[in-house]
Amino acid sequence: MGTPRAQHPPPPQLLFLILLSCPWIQGLPLKEEEALPEPGSETPRVTSEALAELLHGALLRRGPEMGYLPGTTAPPLPDPASPGLPLGPEGEEKETTTTIITTTTVTTTVTSPVLCNNNISEGEGHVESPDLGSSTSRTLGLLDCTYSIHVYPGYGIEIQVQTLNLSREEELLVLAGGGSPGLAPQLLANSSMLGEGQVLRSPTNRLLLHFQSPRVPRGSGFRIHYQAYLLSCGFPPRPAHGDVSVTDLHPGGTATFHCDSGYQLQGEETVVCLNGTRPAWSGEPPSCIASCGGTIHNATLGRIVSPEPGGAAGPNLTCRWVIEAAEGRRLHLHFERVSLDEDNDRLMVRSGGSPLSPVIYDSDMDDVPERGLISDAQSLYVELLSETPANPLLLSLRFEAFEEDRCFAPFLAHGNVTTTDPEYRPGALATFSCLPGYALEPPGPPNAIECVDPTEPHWNDTEPACKAMCGGELSEPAGVVLSPDWPQSYSPGQDCVWGLHVQEEKRILLQVEILNVREGDMLTLFDGDGPSTRVLAQLRGPQPRRRLLSSGPDLTLQFQAPPGPPNPGLGQGFVLHFKEVPRNDTCPELPPPEWGWRTASHGDLIRGTVLTYQCEPGYELLGSDILTCQWDLSWSAAPPACQKIMTCADPGEITNGHRTTSDAGFPVGSHVQYRCLPGYSLEGASVLTCYSRDTGTPKWSDRVPKCALKYEPCLNPGVPENGYQTLYKHHYQAGESLRFFCYEGFELIGEVTITCVPGHPSQWTSQPPLCKVAYEELQDNRKLEVTQTTDPSRQLEGGNLALAILLPLGLVIVLGSGVYIYYTKLQGKSLFGFSGSHSYSPITVESDFSNPLYEAGDTREYEVSI
Repeated sequence: MGTPRAQHPPPPQLLFLILLSCPWIQGLPLKEEEALPEPGSETPRVTSEALAELLHGALLRRGPEMGYLPGTTAPPLPDPASPGLPLGPEGEEKETTTTIITTTTVTTTVTSPVLCNNNISEGEGHVESPDLGSSTSRTLGLLDCTYSIHVYPGYGIEIQVQTLNLSREEELLVLAGGGSPGLAPQLLANSSMLGEGQVLRSPTNRLLLHFQSPRVPRGSGFRIHYQAYLLSCGFPPRPAHGDVSVTDLHPGGTATFHCDSGYQLQGEETVVCLNGTRPAWSGEPPSCIASCGGTIHNATLGRIVSPEPGGAAGPNLTCRWVIEAAEGRRLHLHFERVSLDEDNDRLMVRSGGSPLSPVIYDSDMDDVPERGLISDAQSLYVELLSETPANPLLLSLRFEAFEEDRCFAPFLAHGNVTTTDPEYRPGALATFSCLPGYALEPPGPPNAIECVDPTEPHWNDTEPACKAMCGGELSEPAGVVLSPDWPQSYSPGQDCVWGLHVQEEKRILLQVEILNVREGDMLTLFDGDGPSTRVLAQLRGPQPRRRLLSSGPDLTLQFQAPPGPPNPGLGQGFVLHFKEVPRNDTCPELPPPEWGWRTASHGDLIRGTVLTYQCEPGYELLGSDILTCQWDLSWSAAPPACQKIMTCADPGEITNGHRTTSDAGFPVGSHVQYRCLPGYSLEGASVLTCYSRDTGTPKWSDRVPKCALKYEPCLNPGVPENGYQTLYKHHYQAGESLRFFCYEGFELIGEVTITCVPGHPSQWTSQPPLCKVAYEELQDNRKLEVTQTTDPSRQLEGGNLALAILLPLGLVIVLGSGVYIYYTKLQGKSLFGFSGSHSYSPITVESDFSNPLYEAGDTREYEVSI
């Protein structure tokens, strides 16, 4: 062996691509400094030569269990019979790197890959594997291709695998290119994950296809279609206790956040979708929080909400709010929701703007004022203290400023207020009503209050309250049953009974919307009037939505909650909706549509009955054509209607041609004009018009034409001499036939019928025939003429024509005269019966014979009487 050559590591770019395609590297996330090259750059980047050395050493140290580089062979194993390693002068083993030398030599064999890199910037196209049948591909061995596709920022790249047929040694990687600092490439798929028809999308505007083959591929390669698509920002999250409105998710769109009353927005109110490699919002979504204290200047209408313990304010809360109205106004404070721990929470309200102002409410001493509080001045001081409460804290106070010469605007939670004067000046009346499921408290009149005393306006009575009552009798056609104190949790020790009553010919459909009662509590439904009737259902714990139907017009509900410790808060209770439905188990009758009809699957409209709607010709159905009678005896959809059709159906395109339309919707009166491509001729009407009909749908004026190949006609081949042809004309279209005939005495030589064969130009199947003299017939005719010339009897022609006529006539006369003489002279008889005596009696007119012929023995006699 010669002296080993100095070993140089291969280029870092090649090592990077080889390492990327290795099976033990695939699937590992790439670090930021290992990012793939930017599209348009010449070669991949590495951070340092040290990284290249590291990769080179990793390749050299691959053992047999990991395989060797494609196109290489493993280093030879030492022969057991061979001498050991060479020893040094002192008898010690020399340190050699035989394996390294061998491997380095192998590395040198893969330094000539076929590079087929390509940078693509079109918005749509195809990427195909290189031509693998060339001599270059067969000789150079390793094939290494990197296709970099990049489009405009704000667009992503979608690829579809149209053809994929790779051998085991071949590898195809699909990576979403980084394209921006700090955004590393992302492996989307490799050969084992790809399949024909598969669609992948890059979330950025760059995509890399890396194809590598260690030797001449045995597969047919790949073909991938790509196209750009518009990227968008994700929908921004909706903040708790707030909402968000978005104008557009594409670049340039905005998202605006706002909070519910009582909460403040922390963060940017509006963010913009920015265009880039990967579109993103210009900022983080804000949050809505309830502040622990603060001053509200020029207060008009708003809320104070307690913050959540354990948040930014910590487990112990000490919150102080100052509400200041404008000069000359006072404040009305309404307690919407209050849930305080008796031992650890305290709420105080002072009429004034300082902690020394007089106290008008103290939760340790006073009950919750359901009618609210009115300040004596233009300010209110609210203080909340909470020391690690055992129960969740809940506080929601509504404030409103009002003029001193007017009454404050009355507020009714879960109800409505109507007034005679929206300014609430003295003399104004306010009338109260509750939402379904709630009842005024105190019950009964008066349900109206009046603003009195012009010098110091105030209401003559306190505002009522709407509360969800424990039990009651309900006789409305529809309504709501709520658990006591809803939406707040019901208190323990409840035993409530509701009676629902509808018309006698009806029954009750009960819809369970919300049911979330504590363990041990139960809601029982009785199918009748009173708890002694049949039990329809017993509901416990959380339940999904369900429907129940009574058999009659009465339904009884009983809710029982045993005594126990209170559990304040929201969400525990139930909401039940009820309505009356027909009792005969049928859905309401529906009339047939105008200009149409309907058919029913059953004679009676019972549950499950299906109605099928159809329209008369010329009308189309608007709505669902099938309606089903549902379980609650209601129809699945509104009945449809029939509308006059004022458009024609799309006539369609034509092959080998195109069309232009006056209106894409094809209304009555619109036109469609067809034209054929060069080399084709239009067969049929070129313009179709949509016209209306009194009965039936609008129709096109003609059928859709066709584009047929345009052939030149065949010219008339001419009439043969001594012959003629049928259907004589100057031009014959392709496919037409022409037949020839000869005059008598001539024989047709050639095809009797020829056909015009289409082409450019069209041609006859053969030349026209000829009409020649028929020689055999001509010879027979000449022999006949010679015979007729030598026969004396034929000499009568021409000048002896008169003799030929008179001679037979003379013979007739001579024969007649001979017969006459024979009978008259020789026989002594008169030929015409003029004799005076007869041997027989004369035949009279009475004779039965019209022909006087008699036979007697051998004698025959003729007698003619005149």
